[in-house]
Amino acid sequence: MSVIRSAGLRGFRATVAELGGNAEEYATACGLPIAALDTDELLVPDQAVAAVLELAAHRLRCPDLGLRMAHRQDLDMLGPLALAIRNSPTLAGVLACTSRYLFVHARSLSLTMEPDPYGDRGVIALRYGVAAPGQPIPVQGADLGLAFVHRTIQRLTEEKYGLRSVELPYRPLAPLSAYEEFFGAPVRIERPAALLRVPSSLANRPLSGGDENLHRLALAFLAEQSGGAHDTLAPRVSTALQKLLGTTAPEIGSVARLLTVHPRTLQRRLAAEGTCFATLLDEVRRTEARRYLTTTNMPMSQVASLIGLSEQATLTRCCKRWWGATPSDIRKGRANSG
Repeated sequence: MSVIRSAGLRGFRATVAELGGNAEEYATACGLPIAALDTDELLVPDQAVAAVLELAAHRLRCPDLGLRMAHRQDLDMLGPLALAIRNSPTLAGVLACTSRYLFVHARSLSLTMEPDPYGDRGVIALRYGVAAPGQPIPVQGADLGLAFVHRTIQRLTEEKYGLRSVELPYRPLAPLSAYEEFFGAPVRIERPAALLRVPSSLANRPLSGGDENLHRLALAFLAEQSGGAHDTLAPRVSTALQKLLGTTAPEIGSVARLLTVHPRTLQRRLAAEGTCFATLLDEVRRTEARRYLTTTNMPMSQVASLIGLSEQATLTRCCKRWWGATPSDIRKGRANSG
């Protein structure tokens, strides 16, 4: 069974309510837990998500439901992948990390860059794929996916990006005018694949506001996730904290975004494992502080900053609590090794 994070249903409840429907009724009919309508981190069958979109569109007589939902979705729904995307230096970098790690959000989805199907050398095609062999294309799901990609590119480039055309592999029930108004470009139907045709120069356009270090950290974290998840959450929290220290505030919200869980969910799961966020942060700081103090000659103020402490005096208090010694004593080997 292929699954998708329930973040893919963002905006469903509000859109259905706006149209006079009952989102919980539709979710139950398709075998989805009600909680999936209100949280991002549940893993639910992707076929059930596609089915609930189609059911709602049919019951509410709203053939452009996917396009409407797209207005309520944003990049944050992709969790740690969103951090990598926002801090990519170019759109080509965005496409590279999305193509490689979109499975973190949904294993059945793909986004690839291909030559223009019409042979225009000044155009490339962004192909949005749903891997469902033998299954009909989920129209609302494909509409939502293409619309999400379109709106994300708009936000990243902060302008109209020169979309040449939208290619749909089906004949939608909604009027083409609704699609052309949404995308601001011609729409062609019953084509071989779902594509956005964009200027080839777009790939190398630099993006503003990114942080190269955060981009690197997010990619490292995604690579670690792709190697297999830990059975417990605590080791993953510790790894994330180690990567974040010295680069951004080691707050529970930052770690939760990297782990693609809600902060309250993170707290509950850590409590079930017999620990808490503050304890793990303290342990990581202690380990990193000893490493910096015993293997480098960095100034104490720099060591404090690298483990996420605001000042040297706080480092001194922590060292006395951890080892009953000052940072200078640790550096000189005058403290216990615990």
